[in-house]
Amino acid sequence: MNRDRAQELLSRERQRVEQELSSLRADRSDGELSTIDQHTADAGTELFEVERDRSMISRLEGELSAIERAEKRVEEGTYGISVDSGEPIPDARLEAVPWAERTAKEQSRWDARY
Repeated sequence: MNRDRAQELLSRERQRVEQELSSLRADRSDGELSTIDQHTADAGTELFEVERDRSMISRLEGELSAIERAEKRVEEGTYGISVDSGEPIPDARLEAVPWAERTAKEQSRWDARY
């Protein structure tokens, strides 16, 4: 994949992730959905939503870190090369997951370990 296309994809993904993070953080800025007393079921729903949002924030922060690493690889000229094997990552994978650090097969093995 050429450098310009890689930068375009990574920029688009960075913008998407930053917007989602901003939105999630703004929704939870006070840490509570409501200031009035709630029924026990409402409190359970609120707890679920808070935990769901925390999980989504954590996932998005991980994606943002991966995007930053990919941007660094673009600058270094190693973008599109597996960080594990040095094998090329197929363009189709990079189009789908621009921050991919490994081939799909290598990523499957990586995910199975962690």
